[in-house]
Amino acid sequence: MRILIVAAEAVPFAKVGGLADVTGALPKALKRLGHDVRLAIPKYQRIQDVKFDLRPVVFDLQVPMDSHFESALVKEGSIGGDIPVYLIDSARYFQRAGVYGYPDDDERFVFFSRAALEMLPLLGWIPDVVHCHDWHTAIIPNWLSTLYRDDERFNRIATLFTIHNLSYHGIFGNRVLEIAGIGSFGFSYADPGDNAVDLLGRGLHFADAINTVSEQYAREIQTPELGEGMEGLLRERSDRLLGILNGLDDELDPSTDRHIAAAYGVDSLDRRVENKLALQREANLKVDAEVPLIGMISRLAGAKGFDILCEALPAILRQPLQMVILGTGEQRYHEELTQLAKRHRNLALFLTFNTPLAQKIYAGSDMFLMPSRFEPCGLGQLIAMRYGSVPIVRRTGGLADTVLDFDPRSAAGNGFVFEPYEPMDLFGAVVRALETYKYTDTWRRLVEANMRRDFSWAASAQKYVEAYERAMELHAGAGTQSLPGSGVSPEACMDS
Repeated sequence: MRILIVAAEAVPFAKVGGLADVTGALPKALKRLGHDVRLAIPKYQRIQDVKFDLRPVVFDLQVPMDSHFESALVKEGSIGGDIPVYLIDSARYFQRAGVYGYPDDDERFVFFSRAALEMLPLLGWIPDVVHCHDWHTAIIPNWLSTLYRDDERFNRIATLFTIHNLSYHGIFGNRVLEIAGIGSFGFSYADPGDNAVDLLGRGLHFADAINTVSEQYAREIQTPELGEGMEGLLRERSDRLLGILNGLDDELDPSTDRHIAAAYGVDSLDRRVENKLALQREANLKVDAEVPLIGMISRLAGAKGFDILCEALPAILRQPLQMVILGTGEQRYHEELTQLAKRHRNLALFLTFNTPLAQKIYAGSDMFLMPSRFEPCGLGQLIAMRYGSVPIVRRTGGLADTVLDFDPRSAAGNGFVFEPYEPMDLFGAVVRALETYKYTDTWRRLVEANMRRDFSWAASAQKYVEAYERAMELHAGAGTQSLPGSGVSPEACMDS
């Protein structure tokens, strides 16, 4: 199968969030399954030609934009040495310090998406499926269903559209339709009205198949609570909607992690304590191997649970424990957490993003806290389990799919889960974890079982292959049944 993945960011070239981890890791897993997979991203200013060994492959790509053409240079690099990556270069649109957040982001990503299609005939390679990610590339299914529908070079291409976070829509004025060359097709019922265009909604409406990054989140986004106004459209297209859990890159491994104090594995777990002691020293906490240590690595935002966390923290910090929080975000949480850290010496706060320190927290914490209000997939709990830190989470999205509440009587479960979005319920889950931690043998068995779990990309990649095949069937008009294993019918959604 020929697969083109089109996204705004990808590791190792450019990363702002978890999207980049997915688009950097999934191609490698698909390649191992024998598919011809390639990737297209913008060439931002930060992406250096020499560092990534980039070479030009299309020198003057003429990209239709409104009533004129803009020139693009396409450069080729690779992931893993054998997966082609096409980087769309434009001084006008991408030679800037940042990735997102510009007034012309609509025009920038329309240009990128159009260039990603227009380069294909010049490369002599036409994919069977274009896999689009989030609103930045959501216009591609719209084009393939309208503008390119009768073009023999493109009309056999199927589309899969992945929602990483339904909160980010890409809503712009109707001028974007003219820029994209589809003004004559008018507005879609996926648009919000008032002459506004919702690019993500158009991706949902026109894609042959849709997926999001966990089965639970696929159900949740069909409800008014988490549907962000798209729940009706998603219920209508539920036969094309699939939840596929993200995997973890093989490089996230405590036995080879160069950032941590002591490498270890499930068969050398006694060495893990060295990382706890090193983390305590770096965080200026009392060095004590016995005291339970809770880690947290997160964007400081209400969606990540910091509203209920800040209410619960005074009671939590009065327990015999230590806590390390790493992250940046909303100013009010910076201020509240700073004041709490001043009053409680067992709380260490790092208001920054620091990859080496993040790895040290995964390796050195006994527990890992994620009290999210919603969480499409979540990678933190998966990394924590691989590193031997037991998750404490709220039952939502991908957290619900990957963490089951531990029952000390049966030893079933792999973490500590609460569901009502309330400070006392969060506090209760922490207390249950602390009580279980006192039983050394039970805790060790829990840690070992988590470290042995397989969260690699292999299983997820196979599910993506099935989704691509289904998208191709639907594009050809060959099938009407639901995606295999979707489990996200409107009835099931409303019952939940």
